[in-house]
Amino acid sequence: MQLLRLFMRYYKPYKKVFFIDMFCAMIISIIDLAFPQILNYLNATLYLDSKEAIYQSLVFLAFGLIVMYLIRALCKYYVSAQGHIMGSHMERDMRKELFDKYEELSFSYYDKNNTGVMMSKLVSDLFDIAEFAHHGPENVFISLLKIIGSFVLLLFINVPLTLCLMVVTVIMFMVALSQNKRMQETFMENRRQIANVNSSLQDTLAGIRVVKSFANEDIERAKFKVSNERFLQSKKDNYHCMGRFQALNNFFQGLLYVTILVFGGLFIAQGTLEPVELATYALYINIFITPIEVLVEFTEMFQKGYSGFKRFREVMDTKVEIKDMPGAIELEDVKGVIDYKDVSFGYGKEEVLDHLDIHIDKGRSIALVGPSGGGKTTICSLLMRFYDVDSGAIYIDGKDIRTLTLKSLRKAIGIVQQDVYLFAGSIKENIAYGRPDAQDEEVIEAAKRANIHDFIMSLPDGYDTYVGERGARLSGGQKQRVAIARIFLKDPKILILDEATSALDNESERYIQKSLEELAKGRTCITIAHRLSTIRNADEIIVIGKKGIEERGTHEELLAKDDIYARYYRLQFEGLE
Repeated sequence: MQLLRLFMRYYKPYKKVFFIDMFCAMIISIIDLAFPQILNYLNATLYLDSKEAIYQSLVFLAFGLIVMYLIRALCKYYVSAQGHIMGSHMERDMRKELFDKYEELSFSYYDKNNTGVMMSKLVSDLFDIAEFAHHGPENVFISLLKIIGSFVLLLFINVPLTLCLMVVTVIMFMVALSQNKRMQETFMENRRQIANVNSSLQDTLAGIRVVKSFANEDIERAKFKVSNERFLQSKKDNYHCMGRFQALNNFFQGLLYVTILVFGGLFIAQGTLEPVELATYALYINIFITPIEVLVEFTEMFQKGYSGFKRFREVMDTKVEIKDMPGAIELEDVKGVIDYKDVSFGYGKEEVLDHLDIHIDKGRSIALVGPSGGGKTTICSLLMRFYDVDSGAIYIDGKDIRTLTLKSLRKAIGIVQQDVYLFAGSIKENIAYGRPDAQDEEVIEAAKRANIHDFIMSLPDGYDTYVGERGARLSGGQKQRVAIARIFLKDPKILILDEATSALDNESERYIQKSLEELAKGRTCITIAHRLSTIRNADEIIVIGKKGIEERGTHEELLAKDDIYARYYRLQFEGLE
């Protein structure tokens, strides 16, 4: 019931369309119920009159019936067209709400969930929800109106026969309800398995270059076959359950006809029912049974919509761990002074940082070095509030970053990573992502400062060149320079360089290092590097190990200590084991 109440609020913006839709559905039902009554009335009156009277009345009868069915056709058009449009609007609203939720969710959610599963919830689940949103209320309303209306009219014809009919109908609905729970389970399993298919597909297509480089197409086919077969099995279970459900209901519909013929014949023999009344009764039985079939189909639609909406609500009810606290303030006039004070953090039970203290003056550059898994990237992620500290606090210009709005905090920080992500679009669009309202001249100036303008101008389409998915049409160095231009355009006061050149060849590294040095001027800069040649000029180098900060100082000071940093340096530049 709680899910139903949550679902009903999506009708609120379209209540006018909804009520007109229900009104049209009511008109359709009334007209369908009227026909047997009209026929019964004509049999008892007009068709017993003279031939001349029948001829004279047929023109008016035809005109009245044509108008009646024209009204029905118009109502049917509204129900089919506007009803579906209403469902599509609701689907759009829910998809937007779900996408907004995905945008709000913290990195911890994405650490645990697969992209393919999330896409399945955003696309296929919402389609079934929209179908249910339109057809559900309409089908239930029309069906109940027809069932109740025809039941009342059948009572006027013959009460005992109608009560016999009602007994069979009640048993039929009780059997249907008993099958309902099993159908719900199979539809939920169906949802999970199609999500797994999407997950497997997304994983393979995203890593297609790795797949082909290892010639592992057969392995990926085998992996996809497993998820595809599991989906098939869930569909089989689903259809077996639906088959039993529909077969039982079909059997009970046959029992309704048997009840009419047997008990109708019995009452005719007793003289309590006329054969003409039984014929009219049979016409109403068709009206009575058709909505029962619709309700049976609605059960399937309901289970699809219910399971989809339940998965939708699971995401919507997920707690957003990183968000603006009440009364959060804007970070303005950024100087770039950074303080980590007694910071501890871990991923679940795995402790990564333990009582860390770092102070960085404005405009200074520090470098973080050390073995993988020591927490270097985590330190930077905490600064941008991708995660929140477990204890302690991080300050920018003396302000606890948890008291700042996320938007202003992240606007003040620029990050260049090893794995550059470019969106499918033009080079200009990717550079302008750093500041979407930037003018073309500003985009070009940013490209020049990143030393990529000349390359862009050498391309046939210049700044309008399509980069491909994830920048597939550009080399690693070219993608990195586009990312640097993006940061130049953003112009943050704090800069994070997360192994920005570690994946490049030596020539590209030297070329890009010049761009990075230009980018770092006048900014507070945190550099994570495994290539120690890129951090010699840092104001301070901090060695992060399993025990936290193990060494700190300038390049020369750390070499003079002849300890951990000096050993790393010799390993890289002298080839010592």
